[in-house]
This record gives sequence, structure tokens and C-alpha cells, in this order.
Amino acid sequence: MIDEKKLEKVVNILIEKNLKIATAESCTGGFIAHTFTNISGSSDYFERGFVTYSNDAKMDLLGVSLELLKEHGAVSKSVAEAMAVGARKNSKADVGISTTGIAGPTGGTAEKPVGLVYIAVSNAEKTIVKKFNFKGNRLENKYSSCNAAIEMLHDLIS
Repeated sequence: MIDEKKLEKVVNILIEKNLKIATAESCTGGFIAHTFTNISGSSDYFERGFVTYSNDAKMDLLGVSLELLKEHGAVSKSVAEAMAVGARKNSKADVGISTTGIAGPTGGTAEKPVGLVYIAVSNAEKTIVKKFNFKGNRLENKYSSCNAAIEMLHDLIS
């Protein structure tokens, strides 16, 4: 489940501070954008969402470099950071939010297991990236990622 109280609190801060957000999502496939746009009046704070599932999309739409992808892999702290910064810079948003990870149930390895997700939030002053190891099924991991992104956004803008 989405933490509706935290979401409402974040939305109120975004509106109060006249901030716009943009999302860059890989493993969440647009779920964060979906969550924010489920609220009436979301055009007041939601600028756009990028669903950048493939490496080509990360490069083409967000400016993530091929070198970064080759060196660290798509599921990495460095790529999450580049995605959030790219979302912010390639839109008219004040804050970029990104997710990259392995939702499951397939795709995991010993080094990068199912449930591994990197989430980043970025504004003009700083970018914060966190690593998570969620333990749910595919949908539960998406919910957990969304809630973590909302929490991180709250911490950045409040």
C-alpha cells in the first residue's frame, strides 16, 4: 500500500513551495508518476515522467552516458543519480526522482539480487541516492520503491 498520509504531506509541500517534479523510472515502470497523478490537481506539481526501462532510453531521454552504464550497470548508485539529475535537467522540474533496480521475480544475480533498488532525488543544490533491498514480490517491490521515493522526496523538500 501507498502511504497516503505521507504522499498528501509531500504534495502539500510541493504546492506550498511551488515546486515541480519529474520522474525517471526503470524498475517501477511509471508507478511513481501514476501515484502522484492519481491526485486531483497534480498538474500543479507534476511536470512529467520518463519511463526509461532500456539503457537506450536512459541515454536518449536522460543523458545517462554509455560509459557510466558499462562501468556500473543500469542498476547502480551512479546511474540512479544520473537519471534523477537528467530528469530534472531535461524537464522544467525543480526536482528529479529516479528508480533503477530489479523488481523480480527474475533478473536477479548473487551480486544484484531481486529487490535491489537504487532511488535518487535531485534538486539544484544536491542529489541524494539510497540503496534498498526489498523482500517482496514484483508488485510489493514497486510499492516499497514508491513509498521510499516519497519519503526521500519529503526529506529533500521539507
